[in-house]
Amino acid sequence: MLEKYTVNPSVNISGSICVPGDKSISHRSLILLSISNGIGVISGLLESDDCMATLKIFKMLGVTITKNINNTYTVHGKGLNGLKKTNNDLDCGNSGTSMRLLAGLLAGQKFNSSLVGDESLFKRPMERISSPLKMMGANITLSKNNTAPILIKPVKKISGIDYKMKIDSAQIKSSIILASLYSSEETNIYENMPTRDHTENMINFLGGNIIKSENIITINPKNKLVSKDIDIPGDISSAMFIIVGCLISKESEVLIKNVGLNKLRTGGIQILKMMGASIKIINKKTYGPEIVGDIVVKSSLLEGIDIPDKYIASAIDEFPILFIAAANASGKTLLKNAKELRFKESDRLLTMSNGLSECNIRNRLTEDGIEIEGGNFTGGTIDSYGDHRIAMSFAIAGLISKKPITILNTKNVSTSFPGFYNLIKDMGLNIERGNV
Repeated sequence: MLEKYTVNPSVNISGSICVPGDKSISHRSLILLSISNGIGVISGLLESDDCMATLKIFKMLGVTITKNINNTYTVHGKGLNGLKKTNNDLDCGNSGTSMRLLAGLLAGQKFNSSLVGDESLFKRPMERISSPLKMMGANITLSKNNTAPILIKPVKKISGIDYKMKIDSAQIKSSIILASLYSSEETNIYENMPTRDHTENMINFLGGNIIKSENIITINPKNKLVSKDIDIPGDISSAMFIIVGCLISKESEVLIKNVGLNKLRTGGIQILKMMGASIKIINKKTYGPEIVGDIVVKSSLLEGIDIPDKYIASAIDEFPILFIAAANASGKTLLKNAKELRFKESDRLLTMSNGLSECNIRNRLTEDGIEIEGGNFTGGTIDSYGDHRIAMSFAIAGLISKKPITILNTKNVSTSFPGFYNLIKDMGLNIERGNV
């Protein structure tokens, strides 16, 4: 049975809220504490389908992870070489982060591994990680289409490499970094455009040695990782749905508390400010290896812009909801050089273009971007193709639509924001959930 949302026009959304823990940091906290020495406690772990897939995999690999009465998680680290072989497939579900990061980690183990996932994940390109990992000496086999399943066999040695990034992707970078922890040699990664650095931050927080100098990341693998407690801030990617909903509705004001504000994750905020958004950051502070703060948002009249290339990598997950903001702005918004959006949980350029057209928002799709002309949503039926960010974006669009918007295939919202429906309904969105 397929799930759907039906959203009716609403007055506004307002309130003081917290969003769930950051998905990227949640994955990395589970991964890195599992291969650290000692015991660490995770507070604020995102209990989404994606992160739970990572947690289950490490339990299968012999790591003891327990949920405590206060909703924290205790991870008993096994050290770099303490993971145990399992004869079962390691199921990543819908999580590209799990599959790509774990491919790097498992490349250095002394046992065979098989990474699998759901139908959507089996369509996503994996040669982008297998290619650099093979350069390091890893024994990795993909399907004939260069997708999952990913079969990994042990090798005698993982070598350090000098690698120039062909695609600006934190998942690819993190896969190489995790593999490099199993080398005795230094690895250098050269980025064209900086991508989110949660992996580097957390490894250094746990006693590793990664040096960042301009566009060069140098990993010295000689240090052991030592477990520490990790506090996970709210996810900026989840907060963006609330931020845009507030901006496009009338007489709305929202306070979002304790949100991660890593400078390589706030491109979406910068884009919205360029469009005229009233967004203020208050109570900024250091939170473990990350920066956090509170975000104050007020309704705003937005204007279309040409989105600068420098913000693309740091806003890559936020573009579906940014397209909703663009559809409510005066004039045209142009995005170029963002072909990577075609290789997410869905082809997000095509899926968003089709959805906007269904709601009578004029747009022009290109190979690597889209031009959106501001207008009025007139309602319609949207197929999210099981992409959680597409589903949530059009739910927010329903806030100011003239007629209801129905979004199909919404089950995967739980992969990143399991409390989205209840939270947004409590804030004032006229939304109902049902089955198709």
